[in-house]
Amino acid sequence: MDADAARARLDAATAHLDPPLAVLDRDALDANAADLVRRAAGRPVRVASKSVRSRDVLRRVLAQDGFAGVLGYTLAEALWLAGGEDPVSTDVVVGYPTVDRAAIAALVADEVACTRVTLMVDSPAHLDVVDAVCPPGRRPDVRVCLDLDASFRAAGGRVHVGVRRSPVHTPAEATALARHVVARPGFTLVGLMAYEAQVAGLGDAPPGRPLRGMAVRRLQAASVREIATRRAAAVAAVSAVAPLEFVNGGGTGSLQTTTTEPAVTELAAGSGLYSPTLFDTYRAFRGRPAALFALPVTRVPAPGLVTAAGGGWIASGPPGADRVPRPTYPAGLRLLPSEGAGEVQTPLRGPGTAGLGVGDRVWFRHAKAGELCERVDALHVLAGEDLVGSWSTYRGEGRTL
Repeated sequence: MDADAARARLDAATAHLDPPLAVLDRDALDANAADLVRRAAGRPVRVASKSVRSRDVLRRVLAQDGFAGVLGYTLAEALWLAGGEDPVSTDVVVGYPTVDRAAIAALVADEVACTRVTLMVDSPAHLDVVDAVCPPGRRPDVRVCLDLDASFRAAGGRVHVGVRRSPVHTPAEATALARHVVARPGFTLVGLMAYEAQVAGLGDAPPGRPLRGMAVRRLQAASVREIATRRAAAVAAVSAVAPLEFVNGGGTGSLQTTTTEPAVTELAAGSGLYSPTLFDTYRAFRGRPAALFALPVTRVPAPGLVTAAGGGWIASGPPGADRVPRPTYPAGLRLLPSEGAGEVQTPLRGPGTAGLGVGDRVWFRHAKAGELCERVDALHVLAGEDLVGSWSTYRGEGRTL
C-alpha cells in the first residue's frame, strides 16, 4: 500500500475520533506475529510484555500457535498478568531482578502465583531480599531463573559490547550461583536466560552508513559464535546442578540465529509485533508497521511549515535522531532540527505539508514498541478498512510499569 492510500485508510477509519490517538493495525500485528514464528523455526516464543503493554494484544498473540508464556518486566505486572480467574498467562518469567518488597509479599502469600511466576536473579542478594520479606518455611518455594550476561567481550575483557546486565558472565560463575540457589531453602532453580542485546536490538543495516553496517555485521557474527559456545557450556554446567525447565534467549532481531542453538529451548520477542522504527534497519527481516499515532495540526506558521500539537514521545536509550518519533503520513515531512518533537508542539516542514491545514492530522511511528502505550489509554484496532474495537493499554487500565 502506498503512502497516500495508507494515510487515507487511517484518516477515514478514525475520522470520528479526535487526536492524539493511537491505532493498532490488527492485520499487520498478525502478519508480524506469523513472521516471528517463522523465524523462530520451531522454538516457542515467549512474548516480551514491556514491548506490548496491552493485555488484549498479549491475549491475541498468545492464542496463536508458536507463542507460549510471557517475559514480564516487573513482579507487580507479572502478578497481574498471571492472577485472577482469567489470567493472560499461567507462565510469566520476570525478565529483571526485583526488590519490590510489596510485590514479593504478594507473591509468597499466593501459592498459585508461586507456581505461575518465576523471578530473575543474578546474585545471592536477590534471594536475600525475598527471605527478608518472608523466610523459608513460612512461604511456598519461589521459582527462580538465572540471568547469564550475554554481552560480547574482546581484548581480554577491555572491550565490552552489549548492555550492562548480569554480573554472571562465565559458565563457572553461573554454576556457582546455581549451587548457591540449590543450597538455599525456599527456592527452586527452573531456568536460565541470556539476552544478546548487541544482536537482538541493534540493526545491522543503518541507512546511509554502509561502513558502520559492515562493522556491526562483523561484530554480530563474532558475538553469535561466542554466545552460542558460552551459553551451551553454561547450560550444561548448570543442568548438572539442577534440571532446567527452560533456557531462554534471543529477541526480535536475533530469532533466526538464536534458534539454531541446541541449548536454547525457547526464544523471546515483543518489539517485532508492533515493528517500530528502530527495527527498520535489519537485513534479515522486514516487519509491517502495526502501531501508529496521530497528532492534530494546530498551526500553519508559514508556507511549507505546519505545527502539530504535542509529539515529544521520545524513546528511551542513548539520545539521538533514531529515538524521536518519525512523521510517516503524509509522506514528505521532517522535523525541524532546532525544535525536534516537543512536549507541546512539533513543527514539521517539507513537501508533505502541502494540503495540510488546521484540524488535519499527521501520523507518526514511535521509535520503540511498548513505550507508545505509556502515552495513550487505548489502541484503536483497525482491521481492513474499519475500526473494530478499542483495546486498553496498561495505562488505560490504571497500570504502569
